[in-house]
Amino acid sequence: MKRTFIYCFVAAALAVLSAYPFLKSMEFGSCLAYTFGGFREVATDRTDRFLGKVQENTARCRGGDAATSWRTTPWLDWQRYRGAAGQESIFGGLAGKLGFLSPNRRGIDGALLDLEYQRIELLKFNLFDNSGTYEEYARNQNSPNGELAKIWPQFRLLQDHPLYAAVGGKSQQRCTGELIRFRTLTGICNDILNPLMGSTGQPFARNAPFEATFPDLAPDEFAKNRHGGRIGLLTPDPQVISRRLFTRHQSFPEQCNNGRGLLNNSMEANCDYQKAPHINVLAAFWIQFMTHDWFSHLDEGHNHAELMAMGCSAQRVASTDTPLTPAEIKRLGCRPEDRIGKSFIAQDAPPPTFNMGEKSRMSRAPRTTSNRVTAWWDASQIYGYDDNSRQRVKRDRRDSAKLLLEPMGAGTPGQSAHLPTLQPSDPQNPQWAGQEAVAFPDNWNVGLSFFHNVFAREHNLFVEEFRRRTADNPEADTGLRNSARPDQMIKYREVSDDELFEVARLVVSAEIAKIHTIEWTPQMLYNEPLHLAMNANWSGLLQNHPLVSAALEKVIQRFARSDNSRKSTQWYSAFAAGPGIFGLGGNKPDISGGVNHFGSPFNFPEEFINAYRLHPMLPDLIEFRDLNKPNDITSKIPIVETVRAKATQALRRYGIANWALSLGRQRAGKLTLQNHPLFLQNLEMPRLKSATGKIDVLALDLIRDRERGIPRYNEYRRQYGLKQLTSFDDFIDLRLPMRSPQRAEQQKLTALLREIYGQHKCEVRKIITDAQKNPDGTQISDCLGRPDGATVDNIEDVDALVGWLAEFVRPHGFAISETQFQVFILNASRRLFSDRFLTSSFRPEFYSDLGVKWVNENGPDGKTMEKSQSNGHEMEVSPLKRVLLRTIPGLKSELDPVMNVFDPWARDRGEYYSLHWKPRPGAESDAAFKVDQQLSEKRFGMLRQAQHERKILDHFNFPHRSP
Repeated sequence: MKRTFIYCFVAAALAVLSAYPFLKSMEFGSCLAYTFGGFREVATDRTDRFLGKVQENTARCRGGDAATSWRTTPWLDWQRYRGAAGQESIFGGLAGKLGFLSPNRRGIDGALLDLEYQRIELLKFNLFDNSGTYEEYARNQNSPNGELAKIWPQFRLLQDHPLYAAVGGKSQQRCTGELIRFRTLTGICNDILNPLMGSTGQPFARNAPFEATFPDLAPDEFAKNRHGGRIGLLTPDPQVISRRLFTRHQSFPEQCNNGRGLLNNSMEANCDYQKAPHINVLAAFWIQFMTHDWFSHLDEGHNHAELMAMGCSAQRVASTDTPLTPAEIKRLGCRPEDRIGKSFIAQDAPPPTFNMGEKSRMSRAPRTTSNRVTAWWDASQIYGYDDNSRQRVKRDRRDSAKLLLEPMGAGTPGQSAHLPTLQPSDPQNPQWAGQEAVAFPDNWNVGLSFFHNVFAREHNLFVEEFRRRTADNPEADTGLRNSARPDQMIKYREVSDDELFEVARLVVSAEIAKIHTIEWTPQMLYNEPLHLAMNANWSGLLQNHPLVSAALEKVIQRFARSDNSRKSTQWYSAFAAGPGIFGLGGNKPDISGGVNHFGSPFNFPEEFINAYRLHPMLPDLIEFRDLNKPNDITSKIPIVETVRAKATQALRRYGIANWALSLGRQRAGKLTLQNHPLFLQNLEMPRLKSATGKIDVLALDLIRDRERGIPRYNEYRRQYGLKQLTSFDDFIDLRLPMRSPQRAEQQKLTALLREIYGQHKCEVRKIITDAQKNPDGTQISDCLGRPDGATVDNIEDVDALVGWLAEFVRPHGFAISETQFQVFILNASRRLFSDRFLTSSFRPEFYSDLGVKWVNENGPDGKTMEKSQSNGHEMEVSPLKRVLLRTIPGLKSELDPVMNVFDPWARDRGEYYSLHWKPRPGAESDAAFKVDQQLSEKRFGMLRQAQHERKILDHFNFPHRSP
């Protein structure tokens, strides 16, 4: 009855709207058909899942002809919906002002619905735990009763653990008391019933079935058929791929000097790179700051002591691997003598198997690796993740609730203080000497130095504010509670230094998670659907409707308690978009009430690590500026001269405010082919004691992915619920004019892919996957829809990293590819759903009243709003902007007009999600715009040419050359 009423209401509304000329009759009919067609069912089999491709009526209703013609491509449909791109996607006039009935609202809401379908099915089909729980999970998923486990014996503390008795010993283990009040050093007891989950040393998970991992081992018949013995750890050659597909080509190589710049940081230096219009270099260093917290395969900065080759030995000629000649090696610039330590492997014995129906399944991947840091969003890179790392964390002896910050000189104000450097007595590797003393000091650079110092200051500012309130009213209630005495008030004067240190850690960790979720990610995915989706992920789509949000949270908690897999997995995440994940269940007595692991224990999957290989974002040279003259570039500092101890020296020598300005104004590199930093291909690593003392980090990215069993690109897409490609030509953006330079460049790169990865004569009898089917329901064969014996591209062999860099077609404002984004849809949500301190334990009992206010309102002074709108939204001053204003007050005038700290600070954000590169008021003389403006105008001129060509074709009713 209710559904009938809703359909009738929508039909009546559409009937009224049909009177307006903006709705074509065909589009109106499509909207009616779409409305009465109802919602699609969530797939029951992975081959039937939603691939981001909707029905024709749905596409036309949400995006008109632009969306329906796009359905023939492999790429996501929603990027062509109305309102989902820039100003050109907005339907203007009266129609655009009709609220939720407008074509723009239909497009944006349709995009959000598509995203939610994908998240639901990713949670259903893409969780594969390597800890020994998978067989139970798989059986429960297929059980008619639909029960999902919430407690696993694999995550009990073992008898030799010092806290074994404290959590219950041999009986049912449960964390209590001090173990649940704060984040623990090793990450235990975040989940109170599964103490070891997410803690240091636990195995990385997978997002692809175990049989699809390690394709070079050909663990099943599909992998054998897919790759035909053509791939291996060094096949195709990783250094050849690096030099041919990743290298930045230079107009004047001598001015770049392989990324090393010129003497004395000369302004004459120049390293060409393709620049992202709306992302700055701070964003590039931010993500390294994040990944240091989330995952690491290293043991105190080391891999396995046994060294292995890194390639530079062969390339494909006429699809046959042929040894490189000395002349070819010299021309490529690669190094056969490079060596690197092998990855640590936790398990490599053949995995146990079990039978389900007629199919045998692996209970874990053929090989597993361990996460050497905690998997929680707990700022472990600052505070530590084991005993060694904690020894590097220095606390102030004068107030041990604070982190130690040392003044730069006598009489220097506290805001100029910096983290101390490592001392000989600290656990460290020789290459870390002279760096700041932080928990995770590996791969150190000036960007990491910057963020560590900023958040150490933020930690101390929280402590100082807490101390001020203690002095003002020592008998007042802090909001904190001890779980052993939950009804007993804890007064300000009763909080110990250690307790305050841990509360500050909770606050800083939550701030960092918030910044990443609602500030970094929406700038990387710069369009309206993702702005709404990421803010909903944190605080909900209904944040302005607290009563509705509260009601939805009750529904969510019912799903959380349900043992029915359909309700728990499919609907929990959908309903959580209402109130948001952050703080979910935080007003309930049960402190695990807001947590949901969806039947599979949480840890980061190896595929997620692959998706964060973002090295092209780094330039080779930093355009250094002085805050006194922010529009002037005063020098070009090579990044390679700001690594390890040189980073610490550079931050102190030039000043943290000047580094903020320089990294904030400079544009990051685009994530695309032939755009990696040159210095990373020639990085000095003397500790390896190899013949060259160098490594090619870009080749190493490929080697590590292969060592850890990342599926190759096309199967990677299938396993994540995206449409496959059938040739290298599918990468080309058909919207580009046929004779445009951009299209010519893409054609050149796809030809290069074909040359490097090769082709083969296909066999239609070879079935290559069970993850997806052809549109007609038949199985996908080696011929990918072509006749038996046809010559086909080796698209199946392309490394995942290479493939998603080659995705020239992306949703508007996406700095990353749609394939990477699909990985984020699953894991970005899951790391919030699973973390108690970001859901049910985000409340005063753990954070204090001040802590809750600090995180929710971005500081102790209450919420503040920006003076102007951005992309049609009233904007709160962003959390990182507030952090920078507190920790580096000298940035106030520079940051005042900045809406998002990860947007180049001198860029005018312009109209609706503009990607134009033009200066904001006051930055017209900024040197970066003089050259870049000409390039930007040329690019947008080509876009206008393409739009003009399409209008002509439409006028004469000619078929489009593009979707």
